[in-house]
Amino acid sequence: MKTFEEFIYERPDMEEEKHKFDLLLDNFTGAKSPEEAKNAVNAINVFRQRLSTLFELVFIRASIDTNDTFYQEERDFTDEMEPELTAMDTAFYEELITSPYRKQLEKQYGTQLFQIADFQIKEFSPKIIQLLQKENRLMTEYSKLVASAEVEFEGETYTLAQIEPFMQDTDRDRRKQAVQASTGFFEKNATTFDDIYDQLVKVRHDMATTLGYKNFVELGYIRMQRFDYNPDMVAVFRKQVRDIIVPVASKLYQKQAERIGVNALKFHDENVVFKNGNAKPKGSSTWIIENGIKMYEALSEETKEFFHYMLDHNLMDLKAKKGKEAGGYCTYLEDYQSPFIFANFNGTSGDVDVLTHEAGHAFQNYASRDIGVPEYLHPTHEAAEIHSMSMEFFTWPWMKLFFNEDTDKYKYAHLAGGLTFIPYGVAVDEFQHLVYENPEWTPDERKQAWKKLEQIYLPHRDYDGNAYLEAGAFWQRQGHIYEDPFYYIDYTLAQICAFQFWKRSRKNQAAAWNDYVNLSKLGGSKSFLELVETANLHSPFEPGTLESVVNTIEEWLHSVNDKAL
Repeated sequence: MKTFEEFIYERPDMEEEKHKFDLLLDNFTGAKSPEEAKNAVNAINVFRQRLSTLFELVFIRASIDTNDTFYQEERDFTDEMEPELTAMDTAFYEELITSPYRKQLEKQYGTQLFQIADFQIKEFSPKIIQLLQKENRLMTEYSKLVASAEVEFEGETYTLAQIEPFMQDTDRDRRKQAVQASTGFFEKNATTFDDIYDQLVKVRHDMATTLGYKNFVELGYIRMQRFDYNPDMVAVFRKQVRDIIVPVASKLYQKQAERIGVNALKFHDENVVFKNGNAKPKGSSTWIIENGIKMYEALSEETKEFFHYMLDHNLMDLKAKKGKEAGGYCTYLEDYQSPFIFANFNGTSGDVDVLTHEAGHAFQNYASRDIGVPEYLHPTHEAAEIHSMSMEFFTWPWMKLFFNEDTDKYKYAHLAGGLTFIPYGVAVDEFQHLVYENPEWTPDERKQAWKKLEQIYLPHRDYDGNAYLEAGAFWQRQGHIYEDPFYYIDYTLAQICAFQFWKRSRKNQAAAWNDYVNLSKLGGSKSFLELVETANLHSPFEPGTLESVVNTIEEWLHSVNDKAL
């Protein structure tokens, strides 16, 4: 098989593609038997997967190099054309759910496909194509703006990813200056960030009302395919986080202040977990991958095969560089049955987190690559994050490969950080609910709402006079808020599930791993709560689940002499 560089992209002629699709759909609607209907569905899936692959190639290559003129132009093209793909999908789904052979097709493909189809129909109409195109353009504008960041610090120029190590420096003044330099980029462009988001909120509200919904909250939950939980259940979960986790997180921040020797923890101190420095990988990016090979070969036969596949076909772009978009992600190229991992290695422990987190996503894709239904290649987001966050814990026995004598430091920071993240995660979620329930808010009103949420969920936070952050603008650097509305509570729900895998793996690694592999093979063939049950996990919404995992984590953290690390 070819390497990623050899994967072929040619711009599709969308008029010709729509004509091909119409013929394929006619074959489906004209089927004279269940067998003919199945063959027609399979042909439609092959067609859809080819276009999906082309669009994903553009997305990946454009995000790797935002200065690549060809792929930036192609991204503009795919931004415009993506709603056309949605229109074709919806037309197929409308025929699928009304097919006279529905019972036979459900037996072949599973009922989950029909649930997905029903939600897709509810979220789309040709009336909103222009709004979807505008949404795509605005999201691309945001990602390009973030990627354009050139942060001046100590006479050098860095990307946002490259300056992060300085924000973890043991010298307090230096890390404060690094935070100010990084924040300076957002402050300089604050008006543009406000304007982009203001337009996104309004265009999403217009979509929702055009489709007959009260506001984008209703549409957002449908777009996220939340089949078995609703905003009320999420609100109860957020309250549990306020009551159970926020007090524990506040204690952990107080311990951190004592551990690093400061009277009061400031925002620029939060990234420093230990006075003598955080755990860092003991080698280069290449060295990390070499040890990653050892880790995944030792973890299981499944991960050994998977990781060598990723390496053999150059399916990872990991190093931070100028012109590269921020963050990390995993996506999937359907025609090649290949996951792809994008990251920004910068010499911090986050490099190893990426190697486990994004590889968790990729492993799930690889494990379910033969599932036979495009809709099942990915589960819904909160279920997908179980794979990534749990892989972070399943690889704990091999962290010594990367951190040597600092392994205990890494584990302590990783576990504590997973817990303290949850209040922030639900704050982002509640912020989005408030914003889309009040689409008429001004940028300043949104910032005031964020400030109030910080006081509730992050009561320890002290920006130490940074006017931009104190004004309530921290959320502007959270790309999900712009590019993936309502995709954030997913991380917190998945974290509770991942903690359960951590807890179980400490008692019986083999049994927990077996459940994890089986979960990965299921892909998106079941809903979130069905997948959770299948994996022998407790629902995050179930009373007592949060207390159970938090108590175990507290016990483990208290058992560690953190000041000696």
